[in-house]
Amino acid sequence: MKYKRILLKLSGEALMGDRNYGIDPVRLADYASEIKNIIDKGIEVAIVIGGGNIFRGLAGASNGMDRVQGDYMGMLATIINGLALQSALEESELQTRLLTSIEMKQIAEPFIKRRAVRHLEKGRVVIFGGGTGNPYFTTDTAAVLRAIEINADVIIKGTRVDGIYTSDPEKDASAVKFENITFKEVMSKDLKVMDMTAFTLSEENDLPIIVFDMNKKGNLMKVISGENVGTLVNS
Repeated sequence: MKYKRILLKLSGEALMGDRNYGIDPVRLADYASEIKNIIDKGIEVAIVIGGGNIFRGLAGASNGMDRVQGDYMGMLATIINGLALQSALEESELQTRLLTSIEMKQIAEPFIKRRAVRHLEKGRVVIFGGGTGNPYFTTDTAAVLRAIEINADVIIKGTRVDGIYTSDPEKDASAVKFENITFKEVMSKDLKVMDMTAFTLSEENDLPIIVFDMNKKGNLMKVISGENVGTLVNS
């Protein structure tokens, strides 16, 4: 295996499957199966999930809601998704821990770096909920921050597209895929890999990012094995 400890970033929308809203249990089970396969190979896995399938703070703000209030609602949505994924992983007989940036001791542990690392060392899947715990920061930024804190080898961003393209391949049939691209090239071409705060933080800490299609069976294992799947962003 090319990587030992990874941070897997999933969007909230990915959990919807073919639905228009909420959580698709079939998609959750598929993800749990893919994650179990790499856990069985001894990979240490931490996960950050977005909350866009339930509520997005920025969307609330655009409709007149207070931005800070909306962002906190979005953070709670990520915790709901974290609980759902935790349940699916445990159905696959994996040990898990949900750690949140907003304390809610009845359902999750508070985020403490050393505790998170210890869980990973013991083979538990660690799910980080609640984003960074601060408004105005995305779950992309939370993913990079947590990856740095736990000394992850790589951020693996699972999407419904098989990498980074010159433009949106779902809208532009002539879009060309990048197999490998540098941080500076992404910024100069204004490619939407992550929000700029997250991306800059990743570059400053020399933390590579792999963008790949999480919905294709076996892809996660291929990425971990070092196969040329998706797009690698590095220095």
